[in-house]
Amino acid sequence: MFTIEHEFDATVITIVDEGGDGQPLQEDVAIASFAECVTVTQYDARTDREHVVTLSMAQVRDLAAALDLPEGVYRLERG
Repeated sequence: MFTIEHEFDATVITIVDEGGDGQPLQEDVAIASFAECVTVTQYDARTDREHVVTLSMAQVRDLAAALDLPEGVYRLERG
């Protein structure tokens, strides 16, 4: 399950782990898309802290392309 919310300066997608495969549930993941970057945030109950990863828009484009490619090394041409 996921939600999409449009805020003043970002679009926020929250992904909820619904389980179902016998594995322990993971904390929600919040992905915030800003004009200049994308952040991925997840709470860690072991440390009682939120962890944030920030991706540039170029990294997001590379990630999106990588999801559909086989194993290998690639460089996307920027146009």
